[in-house]
Amino acid sequence: MSPLPEAELVRSSVQLYRYLLRCCRRLPPGPVREHYRHAIRQSFKVHADEDDPVRIQQIIKRAIEDADWVMNK
Repeated sequence: MSPLPEAELVRSSVQLYRYLLRCCRRLPPGPVREHYRHAIRQSFKVHADEDDPVRIQQIIKRAIEDADWVMNK
């Protein structure tokens, strides 16, 4: 099960970014939420120059799996 029902609709990096920020809104307010928001932003900065479509899809799949793990812990 995905953290939010829209996970299967994520196809682009912008959609992923919005999806992950929506997941963060479901976390309790405070340092944990801010940590994950910061981590999402930093990850997008690191991968901003990625242009291989296969690699981008791998990153999207992994990010959704990681979000699922965070939301379930």
